Amino acid sequence: MFIVTGGAGFVGSNLVRELNRRGHTDILVVDNLSRSDKFRNLADLTLADYMDKREFRARLDAGTLDLAPEAVFHNGACSDTMEADGRYMMENNYGDSKALLHWCLARKAPLVYASSAATYGASPDFEPVPANERPLNVYGYSKLAFDQHVRSLLPAIQSPVVGLRYFNVFGPREAHKGRMMSVLHQLLSQLVATGACRLFEGTDGYENGGQRRDFIYVGDVVAINLHFGGAGMAKGIVNAGTGRARSFNDIAKTLIAHLGKGRVEYIPFPEELRGKYQSFTQADVRSLRALGFTAPFTELEAGIAATLAEN
Repeated sequence: MFIVTGGAGFVGSNLVRELNRRGHTDILVVDNLSRSDKFRNLADLTLADYMDKREFRARLDAGTLDLAPEAVFHNGACSDTMEADGRYMMENNYGDSKALLHWCLARKAPLVYASSAATYGASPDFEPVPANERPLNVYGYSKLAFDQHVRSLLPAIQSPVVGLRYFNVFGPREAHKGRMMSVLHQLLSQLVATGACRLFEGTDGYENGGQRRDFIYVGDVVAINLHFGGAGMAKGIVNAGTGRARSFNDIAKTLIAHLGKGRVEYIPFPEELRGKYQSFTQADVRSLRALGFTAPFTELEAGIAATLAEN
């Protein structure tokens, strides 16, 4: 069987969908449906079982989770980069992950987990090495803390463990994320509601709307997860990005071209984001390639078209 934590979320539900497409239905989904609208991401999928994240953690701690998974895909986390409760963030993103890691190690079950490009924060260099890790918020630090724990154990680990530092993932099944939706979905919502894409004015030396991020289609992130879930003895922390930064203007213009209407408006950069915002990200994918993932990435325009086809 497979275990997918965060399986009702954006990346997790796309993972389950692809596992179903490949003929796998013996899947345990772990999530928190306190925000019940996420059920829509599960309604068209086939699972063997569902477990609330609190019960899952309690059973990990009690040693009563008696399963032998083929692979564990850990995407469950608090992903709100504006969350100010550090204790809550650390318990969700560090404590839960640490408990699951040691459960997997005891069973030699392959673990592929979601880290984040937020671990780099203010760094201009995105090679996954400690010198480049400068998180700007407690979310980024919570992800970095778990990466550091994994690093401390890697030399002795005898089973596959791969951390994936997700860059700006976009695609279908993320409507439930609210303010944490990808730029693509935020701009699409704005276009539909107002006829305009609102982008930030220039900051950090970038022109209006010229801030650049490494946008990666969720189908590529799923492919990376599944590759390492069945790739033998892979160990390490790598970037899940395309290696090519694109501007917010590029996304807005592509959406407007697809819809055949709309305009771009530039708004003042929010004061509350100053010093906490990544104006540029671009994955260094050399370690990802060296660890064995060699498939090409979906071009931004093709990923946007695929996303719109499902909306």
